[in-house]
Amino acid sequence: MDRVSQQPAPRLLTSYFWLLLLTAASLLSGCSKQQTLQALFQKATPHEAYARQLHQAGLDRRPAGRSWLAAADQALRDSLVVTLPFAETGYFRPERPLAASYRYAVRAGEQVHVSLALAPGASARVFLDAFEVEPGRVPVPIISADTLVLDFRYRADNDGQHLLRVQPELLAAGRYTLKVSREPSVSVFPVKGRTDAAVGSFWGSARDGGARRHEGIDIFAPRGTAAVAAVAGYVTRTGETPLGGRVVWLTDVAHNEHLYYAHLDKQLVTLGQHVQPGDTLGLVGNTGNARTTVPHLHFGIYRGGRGAVDPFPFVQHAEAPAVATAGPDRRGEFVRLREASWLQPTSSLKKTQKSAAAHLTKQVPLLVVGQQGAALRVLTPGGQTGYVAAKAVVAAREKPLRRLSLLAATELLNGPGAAAPAIGALAAHSAVTVLGQANAYSLVRGPLGETGWAVL
Repeated sequence: MDRVSQQPAPRLLTSYFWLLLLTAASLLSGCSKQQTLQALFQKATPHEAYARQLHQAGLDRRPAGRSWLAAADQALRDSLVVTLPFAETGYFRPERPLAASYRYAVRAGEQVHVSLALAPGASARVFLDAFEVEPGRVPVPIISADTLVLDFRYRADNDGQHLLRVQPELLAAGRYTLKVSREPSVSVFPVKGRTDAAVGSFWGSARDGGARRHEGIDIFAPRGTAAVAAVAGYVTRTGETPLGGRVVWLTDVAHNEHLYYAHLDKQLVTLGQHVQPGDTLGLVGNTGNARTTVPHLHFGIYRGGRGAVDPFPFVQHAEAPAVATAGPDRRGEFVRLREASWLQPTSSLKKTQKSAAAHLTKQVPLLVVGQQGAALRVLTPGGQTGYVAAKAVVAAREKPLRRLSLLAATELLNGPGAAAPAIGALAAHSAVTVLGQANAYSLVRGPLGETGWAVL
């Protein structure tokens, strides 16, 4: 390209960019204050891109596509409550689009680690989306991933509740293992050779007879032990104060946080020095108002615009979730309860929670879509998800309600309702087993393994 044609290009691009901004500004004039140009140009998540593809292909107007989109929305409103660390083995069912969702508490400063592993032979694309949830508000997206990256970490900025949605693409089948755990967000523990087990005084403890509260944690170690940089940053203050004694302030520019090291026996850094995680800042001592106590490091974290925050979640050790099952692997099977009971919203199964739970009779077939220790995550015929005890169920195939021969050709439906789509048919005189009952519909299994709902 010659020089004449090259020169106008920047001006043309600049004009086009400003035209784009003006168009965006006009669109934003009727939007809420929270909507910004960043949101307007934000790249779609893998889940959103897939939903757009369904719309472009017209699949959102077909039963399967509508069910997939409805399952995604329902997962944000109706999630299972879990405690971290958490692990569960699950099952994707191709004929019925589902989305699993898990809600868990987080502490400001901790790092959440999410990983999903597909069983050998499973090639489904899976979408993982984490949200921040508050009562009465639309869930706020935090981080998203799909099959290309099914192992990621993110840091919780505030105390609260997060929700993780797991949803495969349409017609996906297979088994998976999901793990969600918490980890420290700082790179290195602040005292060399120590762990959070050395913390002897925690955030909020009374000080000066209750006149003030402890704004940090005390990490006990022998005098002279190295107090090290927990993150990369700049030394923004050193000196000596009546309360903190010899102190070092380290600024974490990436998170607009200030790390406070107090009661040092000696400071080994200078103002403005750039340090890396693990670099020694000083030596543990008991200067300041700690002179009557054994040597320890007072470690605090102060956020820009917020003040002091509890530093313990930033340094608390990781606890890996254990994948364990009680009894046989039931994923993908239909089971029934030995005795009538309640569907539980959590896997702890410690207390019967009847207020928001469904009552299950012995005849109702439950599809096992997940297994966590001694609990099974099941799907009811009505579409509710919850937990039942693994020891409280029997396999529907092994102990059917009854066996019979069909008097006439019978249509098999995808669910126990007249509006459910047909998924097949059985000829007259076919020998079938009845796996369960829901209202006027029976879940039947044909001679070739065909399974569906029918009115007998």
